[in-house]
Amino acid sequence: MSIQANAPQHVSALAPYQPGKPVSEIAREFGLDEASIVKLASNENPLGMSPKAREAMFAAAAELGRYPDPNGFDLKSALAKRYGVPAEWVTLGNGSNDILELVAHAFLVQGTSSVYAQFSFAVYALATQATGAKSVVVPAIDFGHDLNAMLAAIDETTRVVFIANPNNPTGTFLTGTAIEAFLAAVPKRVVVVLDEAYNEYLEPADQYDAMALVRRFPNLLVSRSFSKAYGLAGLRVGYGIAQPELTDLINRIRQPFNVNTLAQAAASASLFDEKFLKFGAMASRLNTELLRRGVIVRPVGNYGLPEHLRISVGTAAENAVFLRVLPQAMQAASN
Repeated sequence: MSIQANAPQHVSALAPYQPGKPVSEIAREFGLDEASIVKLASNENPLGMSPKAREAMFAAAAELGRYPDPNGFDLKSALAKRYGVPAEWVTLGNGSNDILELVAHAFLVQGTSSVYAQFSFAVYALATQATGAKSVVVPAIDFGHDLNAMLAAIDETTRVVFIANPNNPTGTFLTGTAIEAFLAAVPKRVVVVLDEAYNEYLEPADQYDAMALVRRFPNLLVSRSFSKAYGLAGLRVGYGIAQPELTDLINRIRQPFNVNTLAQAAASASLFDEKFLKFGAMASRLNTELLRRGVIVRPVGNYGLPEHLRISVGTAAENAVFLRVLPQAMQAASN
């Protein structure tokens, strides 16, 4: 009997996650110059990490001969301060994917099920199948979540519900009011994962207080990432925030060194670097620096938005030029 034949059927049936191809692979496959390739596949931050994160990471490199802090005290403390929750409510992950998988392994087994929307993040299906549980995929409405149908899909086997907001990959959005109503109707025994990996990209008018929801609903876990807006995708660091009953169970199966030393240091430093995270008062200077480099964007101060720029999507070649000069312009504008 082969090794694969000895594996559980739900494992051997798994189709591996297909990430966006790296630039180096495309260069090898098609004989291209890496410098000529534009990667727009994986929602990565073209600005990279903040200078404060880079400095903290380099400083932490001196301690790489030792294991990381298994409990991530500094990063948990920073997150607790940022969101006004006890540090004991925070679970650190090797990217937010790790948080999703930890929840699945903590609550799903054969004979149970998870509920999630059609066209939502592929890891929900993979994490569920890896446990031998059943996936209940609820048809989407306009490529987004149908919360009423998802509520109706919950049955006695349901243990976890995954909601991505904003949704990946379709970009649809649920209001805080809609999510709160959904949580109030979900059975308290069912864990709801509110996956907010793209939360920082929401307009201020669309922001809602997810931490208030965590305080109200003991069965809610909010998952977020440092990979997107904070530009730390290569370091793999994410986190979940939930009340102690949930975090205690998740931490029983979390690997003690799942977030490395460099990731912890960079994430802690980047969390409060608002200057990097938002254009803010530097919008006017950034506009000037982009003009110096031959890229025209639109200041929208006349709309009452003096801290914003409107940037249209151009051709592939135009986008490539913009992405190439933006880091230079950002650096010059911040000096």
